[in-house]
Amino acid sequence: MPGALPKREVVGTGITLGSFDAHVRMITTLGAAQRSSYVCCVNAHMAVEAARDPGFRAVVNGADLATADGMPVLRCLQWFGGERQERVAGNDLMPALMEQAAAQGLSVFLYGGRDEVLHRIRERVARELPTLRIAGAVAPPFRPLSDAELQADADRINASGAHLVLVSLGCPKQERWMAAMRPRVRAVMLGLGGAFLLYAGVDTRAPKWMRELSLEWLYRLALEPGRLWKRYLVTNTLFLGLAMKAAWFRITGRRSGRVAARAEATALAG
Repeated sequence: MPGALPKREVVGTGITLGSFDAHVRMITTLGAAQRSSYVCCVNAHMAVEAARDPGFRAVVNGADLATADGMPVLRCLQWFGGERQERVAGNDLMPALMEQAAAQGLSVFLYGGRDEVLHRIRERVARELPTLRIAGAVAPPFRPLSDAELQADADRINASGAHLVLVSLGCPKQERWMAAMRPRVRAVMLGLGGAFLLYAGVDTRAPKWMRELSLEWLYRLALEPGRLWKRYLVTNTLFLGLAMKAAWFRITGRRSGRVAARAEATALAG
């Protein structure tokens, strides 16, 4: 679409470049037009899953926007790509988009999570953003849904008139769900995962100073070591290895290209 933000590849995944505000503007523009589209918030876990699974990589690369959510992705863009990219995390996008939706008269549909979490999100919206219309909220069962059930959910979302659909099913389930629903849902969908829990006040976020020092992962690991140790200590290591390998191939490929070009020029001169 006109004004689309550029992307830069990180370990095979195209990451959208641009400021946080530019991402918010693009998402609300898609929402206001009720354009069938989706947004992935890419952290190291998602990038590694995409590198391992070509089908999932196609899902992430098919997103209209793929934001630099995690610090490893951000550092990779900076160190290996020379991009001074701002972090665009789902945890920050959710409150920002709620505020913009209220200001612009856009409605929001909540999909995923537990009924209790959805209720607490509604309560916060009623307190802080009374003009924001929550078009609907669905806590789907954890089992795989049939095609008929998916279509029923799509029909419900479309009938609600929602402009933005915020999705919390966890990675990679929510990204696959959005890709499958893009032909059916007339709205922009965002995979936000744990942002629902933060917005609802169920989880707490790391202090600002820890986020600024790229230590948010350590805060979360201390809270949920049993669930997150593998993701952070193993997956992040795998991500770094993939990033360094990709950087090495780019460097050696360029060198090989320059050597071949010089050889060709010498041959032509002779």
